[in-house]
Amino acid sequence: MAKHERDHVPPGGRPLVLGHRGASADAPENTLAAFGLALENGADGFELDVWRCGTGEVVVHHDADTLRTGGSALRITSASLAELRRLDVGAWRGDRFRGERLPLLAEVLEAFPAAVVNVELKSGGFPPDLLLARAVARALRDLDVPARCIVSSFDPALLAAFRLAEPRIPTGILFADDRSWRLRAAAGTLLLRPHAVHPEWTLITPARARRWTARGLRVNAWTVDEPGEVDRLCALGVSAIVTNRPADIRRAVRQATGR
Repeated sequence: MAKHERDHVPPGGRPLVLGHRGASADAPENTLAAFGLALENGADGFELDVWRCGTGEVVVHHDADTLRTGGSALRITSASLAELRRLDVGAWRGDRFRGERLPLLAEVLEAFPAAVVNVELKSGGFPPDLLLARAVARALRDLDVPARCIVSSFDPALLAAFRLAEPRIPTGILFADDRSWRLRAAAGTLLLRPHAVHPEWTLITPARARRWTARGLRVNAWTVDEPGEVDRLCALGVSAIVTNRPADIRRAVRQATGR
C-alpha cells in the first residue's frame, strides 16, 4: 500500500470528524480559537481555507475580503499581512473571542501538531493564483506534515498545480450540489486523479458511494450538521464528515459505529 493510501484511514472503522473552519457554529471561523474548540469537542482535525495575501504569505480565511469577519473590506489577495493582522476577526462572534487575529497556515499547523487538516485552496476566479498552490506545497513540505494533511479545491487548475509541486500529499476535488457538479466530478477525477472526492453531503447516494469507492476514492462529506444523517453516511462508508458542529457529529458517529 502506498504511503498516501495509508493516510487519513478512518480510525477503528469510523469516519474522521473534521470541524468546518473549526467549530464554526460556536467560535469565529478559521481562527485558532475555532480550531482548538473543534479538537476539544472530539474532532480528529479541521478544514480551513487559504489565500495568498498581497505580500505573499499564505493566510487562513474563507471570504475574498474581510468585511464579514473583520468589519473592514480588505481584499485578501491585495492587502498586506500587516494590514490583515490589525483586524480583529473574533469580536463579531462575541466578547470572549475579541482579539483573535487572522492566522497564517504555518501558525495553525504548528499550533495543532496532531490534528488532521484539510487545506482548501481558494480561487478568486480566472486566472487562478497558481503561486498559492506552490506556496502551500512549500509550507506543508517545510513543516513535514504529509501524513496528516489533505489539500482540496473547487478549482482543478489549483489542484493540478499543487500535485505538481507536492505529489506526496493527498488531494480531493470539491463539488457542490449544483447544475455543474457532474461535469466537475467526472472531469476532476479523470484528469486530476485525486485521492478523494469531497461532495456536498446531499449528493452522496448508495450508488455514487459504491462507484467512487470502487475507483479507490475516499469520500469526504461536507457540511453535515444534522446528527440524523450520520447513520446513513457511516453505512455508506464515507471516510470523513466535515461539520460546523463537531461535538454533535462526533457523538452521532460514536452512536452509529460504537467508536
